[in-house]
Amino acid sequence: MDFLRPTTLAEALEAKAANPAAVPIAGGTDVMVELNFDLRRPDALLDLGGVAELAQWDLDDHVVRLGAGVPYNRIITELGDKLPGLAMASRTVGSPQIRNRGTVGGNLGAASPAGDAHPPLLACAAEVDVASSRGSRRIPAADFFIGPKKSVLEPDELIVAIRVPVASGPQQFAKVGTRNAMVIAVCSFGLALNAGKRSVGTGIGSAGPTPLRAPEAEAFAETEIDGLWDSREPLPDSTLRRFGELVGEAANPIDDVRGTAAYRRHALSVLARRTLAWAWADYRTGSWST
Repeated sequence: MDFLRPTTLAEALEAKAANPAAVPIAGGTDVMVELNFDLRRPDALLDLGGVAELAQWDLDDHVVRLGAGVPYNRIITELGDKLPGLAMASRTVGSPQIRNRGTVGGNLGAASPAGDAHPPLLACAAEVDVASSRGSRRIPAADFFIGPKKSVLEPDELIVAIRVPVASGPQQFAKVGTRNAMVIAVCSFGLALNAGKRSVGTGIGSAGPTPLRAPEAEAFAETEIDGLWDSREPLPDSTLRRFGELVGEAANPIDDVRGTAAYRRHALSVLARRTLAWAWADYRTGSWST
């Protein structure tokens, strides 16, 4: 196969336009597995590791513009205070070696329903910047996925950056697996409390053909919490239980080798209940902002 190695974003977009079937590779944590097991044999690989523009992040008007090539380890060490939910998810990705190579851009490009970065991106209402030699566009993370390992990316487009609002409230991420990292999630859940907008965001992973939100659970939580933002009173157990039930109902899982659909729904209900309790406890004490 051909190996294309641009050094600038402009060169990368030109190469992708000339070779639409070329498979982008950043950290290679997904692509190389497929190549090694002979599950994929593309005509060309487009190595984005040398494109400096993709390995940077910046802050603009309370939004982090995260370059698609920024590895998980840098999210943990450099952005843990600004993007706590994404940092929590990043800590559960693979091994230290994989966290040093793997990227959120690559996770999005693979479009796996089990991608660890996806639930916090959905919960935070993140947006994905994509570009081609024809121009650029911005896609809400909730609209990015269209099927198992399928996204709205056109053949000549590359993921350039992910725009994630700086946390204005506690965020949480939790997943179920045979161990905390080095494993594909049986299911996962991301939660974001936005104290400024007094809103609740959710993200569900590995429990549907695509990563999902739980709109009814969000609306329920926002209604239940509406009168408590100022008083910071504890959330009733009934609110936590019902929130968990609604998250479980929002999932669309299947039975597979990692777990049954029924187990995934139950586990998500537990994760949702726990993460909301943890997040609200952080909000009440103000510990999320430290």
